[in-house]
Amino acid sequence: MHTYEAKKFTLPSLEGISEKQIAVHLGLYEGYVKHINLLRNQIADLSQQDAEKYGFAIESVRRRMGFEFNGMRMHEFYFPQWEGGATPEPRGSTLDAALSEKYGSWDAFIAHFKKVGMSRGSGWCTLAWDKSGKTPHIWWTVDHELGTLANVEVLLAMDMWEHAYMVDYVPAEKAKHIDAFLKNLNWSVVEKRFAQAQ
Repeated sequence: MHTYEAKKFTLPSLEGISEKQIAVHLGLYEGYVKHINLLRNQIADLSQQDAEKYGFAIESVRRRMGFEFNGMRMHEFYFPQWEGGATPEPRGSTLDAALSEKYGSWDAFIAHFKKVGMSRGSGWCTLAWDKSGKTPHIWWTVDHELGTLANVEVLLAMDMWEHAYMVDYVPAEKAKHIDAFLKNLNWSVVEKRFAQAQ
């Protein structure tokens, strides 16, 4: 059976985001990887023992898989966005043109992204490209196995669960976390995702 392995990320020093915060967050990501493997092994073990007898248990484990799997994958979008260090916003690019067409301007896109990021509670603020509709979307996902959009390519993922910022900021300081997240972005990663989504 295939085993998932935690990816390694080469992260620079981040302005407004401490090394301790990153270490805590990476540990949580590694937990998702560990648990997707555990769940898959549990399904295999229960199925081998007696698939009919343990049918409801297998079903329950399967229902948990979306949370662990998407938790793993969303963090694999999240951390690489800082690799290579911060770069200027890609104003004047094809990405800028697509976002400005939808949101009115680059600044309006950033303002909307921040507004969605400030949604009450824990979740993810995500920018994705709808391949069929040929348009970008920003949306809020509470639990990452619920509310995800089908057939889109993730361009930018911002973790707004407390574990992403509580070492450095309290919940009332979410806006500071968002500013630090954006300040450290390597926008070329987002641009590359956009180019590949076309």
